[in-house]
Amino acid sequence: MSSFPEALSISLVEPINTAVDAVNSRFGDTFHDASIWLLRHVLVPFEGALRALPWWLVLAAVFLLSLHATRRLAHAIGFTLCLLLVGAFGLWDQLIQTLALVIVATSISVALAIPLGILSARSNALRNVLMPVMDVMQTMPSFVYLVPVLMLFGLGKVPAILATIIYATPPLLRLTDLGIRQVGEELVEAATSFGTTGWQLLIEVQLPQARPSIMAGLNQTIMMALGMVVIASMIGARGLGEDVLEGIQTVNIGKGLQAGIAIVILAIVMDRITQGYGKDSRQRLALAGKGTK
Repeated sequence: MSSFPEALSISLVEPINTAVDAVNSRFGDTFHDASIWLLRHVLVPFEGALRALPWWLVLAAVFLLSLHATRRLAHAIGFTLCLLLVGAFGLWDQLIQTLALVIVATSISVALAIPLGILSARSNALRNVLMPVMDVMQTMPSFVYLVPVLMLFGLGKVPAILATIIYATPPLLRLTDLGIRQVGEELVEAATSFGTTGWQLLIEVQLPQARPSIMAGLNQTIMMALGMVVIASMIGARGLGEDVLEGIQTVNIGKGLQAGIAIVILAIVMDRITQGYGKDSRQRLALAGKGTK
């Protein structure tokens, strides 16, 4: 068997390590301060607030939110009972930790993706730059995201959140751009002819018309954030992913599977709620009418 010629061999290992070391030595203190700020002022207070809520109040909030999103009583009751089952598994605290991680990561992803998606929809030049980057971010194996954040931020919940943001942002950005670009030119021209400003056109015409696409992107972002839960537990994120990882490491199949079922339940509940809000009020009322028949 002939081997590949050594003269043509190229290695990226040393240049990448040198670049990471240079960034770390120059901006390490800044990264550390940002990590502490995010942990102290965002994640810990939010997680503490969720933990302080009585379990029955959280279930009541999920019931009301599910009912408002889906307009189906059976679905709302089913989702609430599913989360009640997670509590019965003895995983309520882990569920809250995972929920806090996903909500914080998703909120930051939304804050980044929607404005960038809007700018991308208005600028072909920016879109030509962003889309290849999004392609790389979506095709990169999720484990790879742990390497740079681990090098720059160390272990803990903050690098787990940052890795989740990088992994989960692309679908929302893409679908925001797509939704705005798909708004009919006739509608835009009609609104412009009535003297609407660019801001009014965006807020009152383009974003409402692009809402189904944006909500589909949000749904995908939440699902991808949940998909990083187990992987992020490898670098110090707590919650349900930690139980899955511990079940794998100790060959405790029951513990890992039980935590995995809890993650699936949380994913289904969040998926159905965001899908419900992706429909306009008329579609939701129509679903409610079908549900009562």
